[in-house]
Amino acid sequence: MSAMWQGGKALNAKRAMTLRAQWLGRHLRELREISGLTLKEVGGFIQRDVGTVSRIEAGIYPARTPDVLAMLDLYGVTEARRRDGLLKLAGEVWQSGWWDGYTEDLSKVMVDYAWVESRARRISSFDALVIPGLLQTRAYMEAVQTAIVDSSPNQITSGIRFRLTRQQILTAPEPPFIEAILDESLLRRSPGGHTVLQAQLEHLLVLAEQSHIEIRVLPFSSGAHASPEGAFRIFEMPEPYPEVAYMDTPAGGIYVESAEVGRFMLKLEHIREATLEPLEARKFIREIADNLP
Repeated sequence: MSAMWQGGKALNAKRAMTLRAQWLGRHLRELREISGLTLKEVGGFIQRDVGTVSRIEAGIYPARTPDVLAMLDLYGVTEARRRDGLLKLAGEVWQSGWWDGYTEDLSKVMVDYAWVESRARRISSFDALVIPGLLQTRAYMEAVQTAIVDSSPNQITSGIRFRLTRQQILTAPEPPFIEAILDESLLRRSPGGHTVLQAQLEHLLVLAEQSHIEIRVLPFSSGAHASPEGAFRIFEMPEPYPEVAYMDTPAGGIYVESAEVGRFMLKLEHIREATLEPLEARKFIREIADNLP
């Protein structure tokens, strides 16, 4: 089953939801349907009304661990790995993280984004407009955030602090593997001026020396590419989380999971084939940095 969720200020009805609650609810709904049970039968077993069970499955109401445990028993889920994974996800639904402190100033989808990013084993991205947030210098992100036309000063400040905190995963004991494919235009566009760009390029070269960060460049000479729609991310997640793709839109971010992620992986493969290899990319970035005005 494929699924898509869109986030942003325009979707006020879903601001109380989180991706983790939606993922857990989908798993529970699928298990109930396989078992051939009705919402009423499940509600009677766990001593909840039909509406509550329905809201749990929709991700509107976060399921509590005892309820999830009872449901797994009812659905006959005995495989230890699957039970442990779903119970872990149930705990995650109620767990607070540093990202929850940004719900006032940033869209709910971005708060979810930080949670997904913190759980990913591998993050692959293609960027054609700005350097990805995990790889930005503070000066670069300030220039990018300030250029957003509808951002308030509080949102700009929160956005910068949010990105700097996200970057801590790069120095975690077990960091995710980062594969960043950068369009050549990013290496030449200078938000904040050439001094900011110079520092940003030098920062990329330092990051590219780390074993868990791979930076590639898609040069202008490669011509048209497989993602004319723009940038995207693919998060490869540990069980029980699904693999997730993410795209930004003017109306808010969009998450895509399950079968639809394969389309993004295919795009990434085609783009990767046209890129400069990591060593070539570093030389290319070095040349641009050395020849800036």
